Amino acid sequence: VLCPTDIMLLALLFAVVFFFGFRYCFPYFLHDLYLIYIRLRLRYRIKKCMKTNYTITDHFLDVVKTTPNKPFVYFQDECFTYKQADELSNKTARVFLQSGLNKGDVVALFSQNSPMFVWLWLGLTKIGCVAAFINFNIRSKSLLHCFEVSGAKVLVAAQELRDAVDEVLPSLQQQQVSVLVLSDKWSSSGVESFTQKMDQVSSAPLSPNVTCGLTLLSPAVYIYTSGTTGLPKAAILSQIKLLLMSFVHMSMGRTSDEVLYISLPLYHTTGFIGVVGAICLGYTVALRSKFSVSNFWNDCRKYNATAILYIGETLRYLCNTPKSLNDRNHNVKLAIGNGTRPDVWREFLTRFGDIRVIEFYGATESNCSFINYFRKIGAVGRDFFLYKWMNPYAFIKFDVDRGEVVRDSSGFCVKVARGEPGLLVSKITPWAPFIGYMGDMKQTESKRLHNVFKKGDTYFNTGDMFLVDKEGFVYFYDRTGDTFRWKGENVATTEVADILTMADCIQEANVYGVSVPGNEGRAGMAAIALKEGLKFDPTTVFKHVVNLLPVYARPLFIRIQESLSITGTFKHQKGKLTEEEFDPNKISDPLYFLDMKEKDYVPLTVNIYDSLVTGTIKV
Repeated sequence: VLCPTDIMLLALLFAVVFFFGFRYCFPYFLHDLYLIYIRLRLRYRIKKCMKTNYTITDHFLDVVKTTPNKPFVYFQDECFTYKQADELSNKTARVFLQSGLNKGDVVALFSQNSPMFVWLWLGLTKIGCVAAFINFNIRSKSLLHCFEVSGAKVLVAAQELRDAVDEVLPSLQQQQVSVLVLSDKWSSSGVESFTQKMDQVSSAPLSPNVTCGLTLLSPAVYIYTSGTTGLPKAAILSQIKLLLMSFVHMSMGRTSDEVLYISLPLYHTTGFIGVVGAICLGYTVALRSKFSVSNFWNDCRKYNATAILYIGETLRYLCNTPKSLNDRNHNVKLAIGNGTRPDVWREFLTRFGDIRVIEFYGATESNCSFINYFRKIGAVGRDFFLYKWMNPYAFIKFDVDRGEVVRDSSGFCVKVARGEPGLLVSKITPWAPFIGYMGDMKQTESKRLHNVFKKGDTYFNTGDMFLVDKEGFVYFYDRTGDTFRWKGENVATTEVADILTMADCIQEANVYGVSVPGNEGRAGMAAIALKEGLKFDPTTVFKHVVNLLPVYARPLFIRIQESLSITGTFKHQKGKLTEEEFDPNKISDPLYFLDMKEKDYVPLTVNIYDSLVTGTIKV
């Protein structure tokens, strides 16, 4: 008979064996549970906010009340406290009210990063209006499209974008659009100075009646995303969507003592959510107008940044700089972003120190996201049964050649096995809504996938392919449809093709993405057919492309064909072109390379190809 001491020892031994055995068999279980705990906490917080209609503005005003003198925004050599931000956003709100705006109206913001960008958005939020964030790289047709699709009544533009605005100003004036500029020196007729108006209004708190009727389901901002339509679509982000997206920052155990360095554009979801996270958690952000690789770490040291935001290209650019004795002389402990390659990830850690890299996935309009909480290099998160129970999603078979999902004999989608690439789809529920795109019901409906696993269900089609390994880690695999990603931006192939065919010598264009060694994403390449009797004019096409397309959307390579191959349904065939890429050793068609030094499309020789592959020529 065992004595009590023996029983206790055996129980202890069993517990130890069970614990270590469980950890061995399920090494990530506790981390998975912690992430679920954070999700549940967020849901509880959201429910609490919904009961009291506690909006983003309420979050901000409470931080102002509790820590009025705490730094909110660092910019260049200036520091703005939460109280100052409140007062300045009160001023912007009054200017908008005096301009005749009412709750629900839309204002387009066209500016690089600056504190004013934040004051403008906060001011609009305070009066129940919606801000449409316009990508400051776009011009001409795309700029007009983005403005028109938003339904905006007012455009607020920064001084540095004057040329872009002046180009479309006649069209805006024809539509009776009010153009307000962040400058006192803009002399174009038909524009008014926003800054002068700000000097003439009070900074006192606004009346609570101004935002009466605003709810967490109300639209807060439009952020543009490229898609299969060819032109950018305005994704609608509600107040509650912004709170849910701030989960990325909330789940990291962030505190109000931290400083987040943001050099990504605020029109980009990743950059903007950094500001929303500050409002929700009360930390400080340090802004830079545009990303600068030479000033990145100097800024981090200057503002004593503890966290940074990145896209894959950001980390690669930093790793490509000459090594310095100051490489580890910083206080950055956390890097949050998406799109970095495993080799760049490793090099970044080796060179710049033990920085916790949090890779995540979550498209602007998507109702599904992943977070790599485990420091697993290359992964965006984990496929965990409890997470899937909370937010139903699946990876399904997709026919790349036909451009459609694979269905079984019963008409339902087919899940892929682990290790097999699959299209990510996420069930649309009250906790995982898909609001859609402003003014584009057709494209909104195209992202909904019906009768996926049973009759009547509806899932959001992310358009992104993923692969899940045997440990359950999720890795981004590829993008489906007529888009590719370059320089951290989504590029719609049909938009680029439309611009190319406006050139005098080009009859038809088929645009696709190709991999360039040492670079994240895919660079643009166009197979073109020339108009009868005309020759390819590389210099003219270069000027045309540079004038009408942003840097990330310009085709890096052009392939001239006698005719373009099409499918039985009259769609351009891309599969073989993508496989052949831009290798002159394999392709007999004339090839050209976008040479920014020569300011021309130059013949793509074997020497240039080799230099691109080895990284001697940077793109």
